[in-house]
Amino acid sequence: MRKGLIALVRRQTWGELLYALISLPVAVAGFALIVALLSAGVGLVITVVGVFVIALGLLVARGFAVAYRGIGRGLLGIDVETPLPHRRRRGILGWITDRNGWRATLFLLLQLPVAIVNFAFAVMFWAYGTIGLTYPIWRPFLPAQTVHGIRHRGAQLGSNYFLDTPGRIVVTAVVGFILLCLAPRVVHGVLAIDRMMIRGLLGPTEASKRISSLEHTRAIAVDESAAALRRIERDLHDGAQARLVGLAMSLGLAKEDLDTGDPESIERVRQLVDSAHREAKGTIIDLRDLARGIHPPALDNGLADALTTLTARSPIPTTLQVDLPQRPSPAVETIAYFCTAELLTNAAKHSGAHHASVDVRKVDDTVFVRVSDDGAGGAEPGRGGGSGLRGLADRIATVDGSLEIASPEGGPTHVTIAIPVA
Repeated sequence: MRKGLIALVRRQTWGELLYALISLPVAVAGFALIVALLSAGVGLVITVVGVFVIALGLLVARGFAVAYRGIGRGLLGIDVETPLPHRRRRGILGWITDRNGWRATLFLLLQLPVAIVNFAFAVMFWAYGTIGLTYPIWRPFLPAQTVHGIRHRGAQLGSNYFLDTPGRIVVTAVVGFILLCLAPRVVHGVLAIDRMMIRGLLGPTEASKRISSLEHTRAIAVDESAAALRRIERDLHDGAQARLVGLAMSLGLAKEDLDTGDPESIERVRQLVDSAHREAKGTIIDLRDLARGIHPPALDNGLADALTTLTARSPIPTTLQVDLPQRPSPAVETIAYFCTAELLTNAAKHSGAHHASVDVRKVDDTVFVRVSDDGAGGAEPGRGGGSGLRGLADRIATVDGSLEIASPEGGPTHVTIAIPVA
């Protein structure tokens, strides 16, 4: 009973009650309009007018879908995204073949009987509960009735049963109280069908969600590729190219001094050649680092060897366990390597950890990379290394992977990356 009393004052309870009450008139209006328009359209289908009437019916159905998504968001607390348009043809045929319009039409046809059930349960429990609980208050104002010479003042059940004795009055109030306590749960339960229908018929389908996700990850991949090309161009321009220009100038000056044949210029030539030699070695180092950023040479021998080198160079002591019966594809290895490097860097910079561990294993058709540390915790996108974590999630999404973070305040932190390999 205590939970029932608490539920009576929750915003969700009153939102669901309001939805159950207003959904019936809205459902009646939607059902009537759709049936009328579709019937008229089918009757006139042999003419061009019928096609336009059917298209108008689907447009009306989509309008009701927008209204139901808004009502569901505001009163039921379910956030359903607007489905992507499926129209591949322009003009009237595009509206006729729009799947979302037909799904919304099906919703309106099914919603009417569901709304009747919702309304009936809501009224039965809330109205009768309120009437029963307040019965001792308003009973004395009922008109008196005389039956078989006995005067009664109370509600009548049947032909000769009056709720006017003290015991019956108390029982009526108790029953009303029980109905009120049960009302929030009952209404919430019957509205489960509405939630399912709104999500299933008025929201995006799994296929459209998949398409949207692929479009998003494709955009991320394109942006990452463009950013990588800009970084490579900048590194080449500011690093290797600048060093090569300096090297060419040094060798040019040395050549000019050698052409003079002046013995005093020999020392200067030696210094210029020495400087050119240093620049050449520096350029080699820059190019090696640049190439390592594109594809780590350690991955040539497989992910296990690359991670062994990576963890050995980690700023904090790190243990490594790798269980990969078969070598994954180069794309999976590259993503797993760079994600592990980023997570270890975050742990060293932000967590204050004294120890970290990396566990890589393949389960079914998925490679799991789990990086843990005993630091302060609190790692989440938007805090500390949040931008790095957000970047990792975007990078993993390009291969349909996922990122899971468990990092309570005080630690420890566990970050699990799942990368499908099939």
